[in-house]
Amino acid sequence: MSRRPGGLVAAGSTAFAAGLGALAVLQHRAFWTGRFDLGNVVQAVWSTAHGHPFSVTGLPGVQISRLGAHFEPAIAVFAPLWRVWPDPSLLLVCQAAAVATGAVPVYLLARKHIESEWAAAGFALAYLLHPATQWLVLDDFHAVALATPLLLWGFWFLDEDRLLPFAAVALAACLTKEQIGVVVAAMGLWYAVRSRRRLAGAAIAAGGLAITVIAFALVIPHYSISGASRFEGRYAAIGGSPHGILETAVTDPGAIVGAATDGRDLAYLGDLLLPLLCLPLLAPLTALTAVPDLALSVLSDTRSQTSIHFHYTAGALPGLMVAAVLGAARLRRRFDWARWPEGRAVVASTLVGGFLLGPLPAWSHIPFGSDIGSREHVVGRHARVAGRALALIPSGAPVSATNTLGAHLSERRRVFSFPVVAEAGWVAIDRTRPSYRDQSGRSDQLEAALAKLRASGRFRVVFDEDGVLVLRRMD
Repeated sequence: MSRRPGGLVAAGSTAFAAGLGALAVLQHRAFWTGRFDLGNVVQAVWSTAHGHPFSVTGLPGVQISRLGAHFEPAIAVFAPLWRVWPDPSLLLVCQAAAVATGAVPVYLLARKHIESEWAAAGFALAYLLHPATQWLVLDDFHAVALATPLLLWGFWFLDEDRLLPFAAVALAACLTKEQIGVVVAAMGLWYAVRSRRRLAGAAIAAGGLAITVIAFALVIPHYSISGASRFEGRYAAIGGSPHGILETAVTDPGAIVGAATDGRDLAYLGDLLLPLLCLPLLAPLTALTAVPDLALSVLSDTRSQTSIHFHYTAGALPGLMVAAVLGAARLRRRFDWARWPEGRAVVASTLVGGFLLGPLPAWSHIPFGSDIGSREHVVGRHARVAGRALALIPSGAPVSATNTLGAHLSERRRVFSFPVVAEAGWVAIDRTRPSYRDQSGRSDQLEAALAKLRASGRFRVVFDEDGVLVLRRMD
């Protein structure tokens, strides 16, 4: 192990990228990734590399643009790389490596403000050890995960008054998902107040908001089949659309407060803050930059959005990490007793957080350790059976599949989510991991749709082993 703090950060980042990247690839090979969402992005990248930018097969079975679901043009950067490494593992490995680089700006910021290289290394390691950071890498692939390191670099560049590099990373972050522009806008306000550069901060805020408005008001409606985001239903209780939510905030603010403060929401905030020893609360101005993404999560009716096991923390983590650094610096300036333990303490607390809440398989072998997904990296007999089954399906042939099999069949022009069949010549079903369209766990609906398909006489079974079926069209 390096005796220099910078070397320790480099070693930790490398270990994170290699270890979490390998786990992500193993989960895919063990058939624990899904058509939603790894397969969707794979198809968009494959289509872009083959001259059909962002084209994916939508749930109804028609070709649509990925931009009609999410504003994430950043995935186009993977199209030329796909020509070199045409495999979903490309996305998973790049995601792990990108998120790992976020430790560097955390280290630089902490070294500057805490004035201790070892404490700075501790905060960089805390970023890598935080269970939310690790889950971000293991939740399939999402372009917004790339926003986390980009925004962290953005904080560093703003703190150094380097506006041109900030503009570059902020723009790149905004291209990973539609709401990230609001996070950038919050960073602009932070910069305006903290650095007293009001004009520059206001310009940053205006630019970030403009990108989000363009994404929500123009790009997504233009490419969406319905003319609106299908995710608005998650906020139906408080108005649905951005305009409706703003109206509810004015006419019935209690509804907003109630939606954001139930037990599930508070537990989610605790999972994010407690591993950081609640240090972000000591730098409230900085912590406010995490509010836009946190608000999207706690106001949603979708349970997965208030869980650190998914990618919805991507836009909030940067602000919370930087706030933790600045909170520790404030604590150190005020109290003599805080001049030595903060780096080691936050490493210990995030390590405990990972032990209790994280995804690493090693924790499941220790009493009280997290066992969530602890077997999902094991490529066992079922995965080998599924691999043999999918090998029967010709490359490029239109296919209909259940969710976990669909993640391995998305490198083609047309891929449907069962029970949508359309012109598919092949159907692949995993009855042990049932899904129905984009909903997992719907075994009753899956079995009914499969029985109907077999009764039609249009398909014959060519593979049936360990719950995995492959059917081929007869006509």
